[in-house]
Amino acid sequence: MAILVQHQYKIYLNTGDFLHSSTSDSIYATLIGTDGTSERTNLSNSVLDFMTGKVRTYAVTTPSTLGRLLLVKLEKEQYLFLPENKWFCSKVVVTTPEHDVIYFPCYRWVSRGEVVELRGGKDSCEYMYTCLCNCPHFFVSISVCSRPTIRWNEFAEGLPHINSAKELSDLPAEVLFSFSKEVQSKICLNLHGRNTSTLEYVSEHWKEDDFFGSQFLNGSNPNVIQRCTTLPPNFPVTDKMVQPFMEDGSSLATEMKKGNIFICDYKRLEGVPTRVVNGEPLPLTAALCLFYNNPEDNLTPIAIQLEQQTSEQNPIYLPSDSEHDWLLAKMFVRNADFIEHQNSYHLLGTHLLAEAFAMATLRSLPIMHPLHKLLIPHFRYTLPVNTISREILFGPEEGLTKVFKYNIATLTITNSIPNFYYREDGLKLWNIINSFVQGMVEHFYSSDSEVSRDSELQDWINEIFIHGFLGNGKSVKEVIKFITMVIFTVTAQHSAVSMGQFDYCSWVPNSPIFLCKAPPTTKGSSSMSTIFETLPDVGSTVRGMASIWLLSKKYSDFVSFYPNDLTLLDMLFLESCL
Repeated sequence: MAILVQHQYKIYLNTGDFLHSSTSDSIYATLIGTDGTSERTNLSNSVLDFMTGKVRTYAVTTPSTLGRLLLVKLEKEQYLFLPENKWFCSKVVVTTPEHDVIYFPCYRWVSRGEVVELRGGKDSCEYMYTCLCNCPHFFVSISVCSRPTIRWNEFAEGLPHINSAKELSDLPAEVLFSFSKEVQSKICLNLHGRNTSTLEYVSEHWKEDDFFGSQFLNGSNPNVIQRCTTLPPNFPVTDKMVQPFMEDGSSLATEMKKGNIFICDYKRLEGVPTRVVNGEPLPLTAALCLFYNNPEDNLTPIAIQLEQQTSEQNPIYLPSDSEHDWLLAKMFVRNADFIEHQNSYHLLGTHLLAEAFAMATLRSLPIMHPLHKLLIPHFRYTLPVNTISREILFGPEEGLTKVFKYNIATLTITNSIPNFYYREDGLKLWNIINSFVQGMVEHFYSSDSEVSRDSELQDWINEIFIHGFLGNGKSVKEVIKFITMVIFTVTAQHSAVSMGQFDYCSWVPNSPIFLCKAPPTTKGSSSMSTIFETLPDVGSTVRGMASIWLLSKKYSDFVSFYPNDLTLLDMLFLESCL
């Protein structure tokens, strides 16, 4: 009589330590190897199996060996009549009858009826340090690789594409807000603001010309200012107007040659439709502001024109005008800068680009692909934040589209201006990120041909090319630059335009979220009453402050760049790349 030999595989199932990571549902596992597939096995022993932060061990037996283990398939089904509660699986570790230990990273939420298929390697170190291009057993058919079911949708013609979700419930569970993120968001939206030392400084110095100028270099929007070598023909500033604010005996031509004249031109805002309040569209000026970098290296405004077309009803305001005229002119410039900042450099330049990057990563790169592991931490909450923003924050689509198209290729940090810390720090961060990415990419891709052979990488690049308007990459050098750009955009650049918003923008006179009255058409007609009438009402101000605080806040469930269970060998490798 033949003796039936059973081969036992041990499965170590790790539930995440996030709040509400646990589930009372049943979890099923199927093991897939080069020589066979196990039966679908129920791993649940009780409703307490999959508790937050716990590791549970289970056994799966097979009549014959499965060969080299490639995939673990997880499924979640309802237990009794209990309601759905999503489960966060951090990783699965399997020991084989041959005593191999295979690591299957997951780090995602799992819902009922969803099939999650995880790729693995002999162990984490082998996967991390063996070039995928030389390991064909990892290139399992895309049809069996678990990827979120998210689709592209067109936001507006000529702009980066977005995800097709109309509301948060349409998004895959693994990209949604965590419980603590949801709670903190609701708390922040109910706040009436809070004080910071920078905010106090802003409220005390917002009227000063030196502080006004400094914000265009190192405030929340250091992107618009440019060196001016020739005045635009529609901005007829003369020496007579501005000579009193420059060195004695100097002229505009002389100071331009010295590189001391700078300009902010908001011409892309001309004719942009705005929100309608009380039956009237809100005013928005396509302002021009001229700056002088004085001998003390302080950037100060010396001339402001609030509309693009010159006329008697569109005067050029000067620091020598009445206090209220000059202050009101600066407020309209700051309002134009706020709109430009939020729409072009914050929303388009980081959020919409990040969405295209995130979508391409989730759709094209399997979870075990090294570039997926490198990139995915930077896209946390990108899809739900953008989905909510499109629903409650955006103004008229026609206006947004016009602004976006004008600015789609103008993002730069190369201006040479004294005390431009944004540029100086940004270039340093770019080089640091580039050095790290170079170490990672060159480890996995030793030649350009390996880049071309990685079909998943090429799919990722092509998706961004098609849906995110960027470029293609066929060489190691291009891939390094491409990935550096992606990471820089969603980290350093986003932090630069987002994290300081509350400090600089919540004192509303300094950065008005909108203005209620059109700019004056003659000098000498403004007073403090005019300024109060032009500013937003108290309710709008409070809601604006709460929204800006929310956009500026880092949440308590922030996850570091890599999972916290990397081995010492992993960490030594990462350090060697820096």
